[in-house]
Amino acid sequence: MNIVLFGPPGAGKGTQAKIIQEKRGLPQLSTGDMLRAAIAAGTPLGQKCKAIMDAGNLVSDEIVVGIIAERYDRPDCRKGAVFDGFPRTIPQAEALDRMLAERKRQIDLVLELKVDDAVLIRRAENRVKETLAAGGTPRADDTPETLKNRLAVYYKNTAPLLDYYRRQGKLVTVDGMAPIAEVTRAISAVIDGGARS
Repeated sequence: MNIVLFGPPGAGKGTQAKIIQEKRGLPQLSTGDMLRAAIAAGTPLGQKCKAIMDAGNLVSDEIVVGIIAERYDRPDCRKGAVFDGFPRTIPQAEALDRMLAERKRQIDLVLELKVDDAVLIRRAENRVKETLAAGGTPRADDTPETLKNRLAVYYKNTAPLLDYYRRQGKLVTVDGMAPIAEVTRAISAVIDGGARS
């Protein structure tokens, strides 16, 4: 089974992807991790990425899908995988669909972790307060202002993707505001039941 996880920054995608990996043996494929691994391994694609990134440029969708294909072809993905952080745009989703189709596979389920932006921003504000109270310096990428910007980017890029997968009948929305164990149970029920909204 191939699953795509969607949700704004701080929604708990990474946590749930790791739980799915542990419980179901579906590797979590994080594009950032894969790019770093390909560069560290010195694969031809990795070397190409390093040159592009060293020049300060973004790696193209075609190369990212190539790295995903390279990783997806490993034996641990024979039952499928959890895609975390990819696709982010319609062209990426179409490229991923083509790559999987070449392997006679497809995206089976798209899980959206729905969360309240105000709660995410409050959490960021609390983290900043706690860090300052402890005498620390808050991370630059963990301030409410940065989070608001990241949320705006997420919704701009992701809204069309949700429609893309909804039209295919693959999108299921889960309440990401619930406690972690409840979110995990809801996701398990969807995977086991194949429910679609």
